[in-house]
Amino acid sequence: MIEFRNLTKSYRTDAGRKVVLDNCTITFPSGKVIGLLGRNGAGKSTLLRLIAGTQDVDSGEIIRHGSVSYPIGFAGSFHPDLTGAQNARFVARIYGADTDALADYVMDFTELGEFYHMPLRTYSSGMRARLAFGISMGLPFDTYLIDEVTSVGDQAFRDKAERVFKSKISSAGAIMVSHGMGQIRSMCDEAAVLDRGKMTYFHNVNEAIAFHERNMREQQR
Repeated sequence: MIEFRNLTKSYRTDAGRKVVLDNCTITFPSGKVIGLLGRNGAGKSTLLRLIAGTQDVDSGEIIRHGSVSYPIGFAGSFHPDLTGAQNARFVARIYGADTDALADYVMDFTELGEFYHMPLRTYSSGMRARLAFGISMGLPFDTYLIDEVTSVGDQAFRDKAERVFKSKISSAGAIMVSHGMGQIRSMCDEAAVLDRGKMTYFHNVNEAIAFHERNMREQQR
């Protein structure tokens, strides 16, 4: 379960202050796969970083019940001069996992080949995302944070990533950002829509998608 209590988050842009959440109080239940919807720039990725604790709030608090992954697809915490294998071992030590077992799992899963033993600074953004996804899938969490990562790579890799993800969430929860409404419908139990500093929670995924699509049409007018 993730609790938002009077949470406010904003940041400065060239166009002025951008509000992601304005005094939001809401609860994401445990053991559910929750789709996070919102127009481009609404702050979905920022919200995942807030939940993970890698970004600070302006005011209010987030209460996390159980372990929460870092945003899968986000490799910003990895060291660019370490290899993929060394980064995997480093993360394993942070979470108290078996370093050899995680490194072997990630090597097999990511299909990075010789790049797995090369510095992260030589990776493309897609390769970094594969590494982040592989490391997270090799660790047990109560809630996984997913930021479009299953769209990385060719179709065979995407299929494998989706199979592994579905296996993980069979016994855990997740908060998932995706622009694919078919994926949200097929994988999510419930959904939330982030729009202009407000977050609306829906127990029915189709209702959430309809609400989000109305927001998108209004934006285009």
